[in-house]
Amino acid sequence: MLTSVAMVAFAGNSLLCRSALKGTQIDAASFTAIRLASGAAALCILVLARRGAAVKGVGTWPSAFWLFAYAIGFSYAYLTLSAGTGALLLFGAVQATMIGYGLAKGERLRATQVAGMAIAFAGLAGLLLPGATAPAPLGAALMLFAGVSWGIYSLRGRAAGGDPTAVTAGNFLRAVPFALLLAAAAISWASVDAAGIAYAAASGALASGMGYAVWYTALRDLKATSAATVQLSVPVIAALGGVAFLGESITLRLALSSVAILGGVAMVIAIGKR
Repeated sequence: MLTSVAMVAFAGNSLLCRSALKGTQIDAASFTAIRLASGAAALCILVLARRGAAVKGVGTWPSAFWLFAYAIGFSYAYLTLSAGTGALLLFGAVQATMIGYGLAKGERLRATQVAGMAIAFAGLAGLLLPGATAPAPLGAALMLFAGVSWGIYSLRGRAAGGDPTAVTAGNFLRAVPFALLLAAAAISWASVDAAGIAYAAASGALASGMGYAVWYTALRDLKATSAATVQLSVPVIAALGGVAFLGESITLRLALSSVAILGGVAMVIAIGKR
């Protein structure tokens, strides 16, 4: 149940961001600042309630920078991408970054894993090829950047140790100044309304802050393989949510690319952990 809630929350980030930037007056920089500030507030309150002490001495500035880089790339990408396409590109880039890091560290892939990577990259290439249903090039590039940034942030988090919720709270708190500086630099284009603020706050406090807290709780009872492969559901949930709530459509290109990318990554993960 906790895992299901976490996956819905992760997909909810895509839906909330796309809804805000498509249907309200809020700009991407303001959305990012409010999202990170709301996430920091929610996580700090949670850590305070659990530990009886404020967040202090946890998290790092480099990790906070990569968290901010992910958040800003994510927001600006959703100015043009659909919820499902954005989630698929994000997920593919995160997994490619982490797998690539493992290879750079000396890990070796089996033949079936190499085939899985080839299938995944073929699916990504098919999604990005020019055509009527291809995603906007700039939006796709920004989401791939967001995925690489999140992959780096995740790799840094694996080595951080300590209470993951407290570390995440510290990183969110440190990321807020970066977001405020960007919002200040983009003040000439700033635009907010009540609905946009509500979406950004929900994305930060609920889908991000509480979502991560639930996920870390669920991880205690999940095997590594299960934890990795269950995240394959996030782009699917986001795509279905986009159809149900945002009036988006699932194109044949997106469906075939999803099968190739998610299936190929699943082959790499599952066989690698076996």
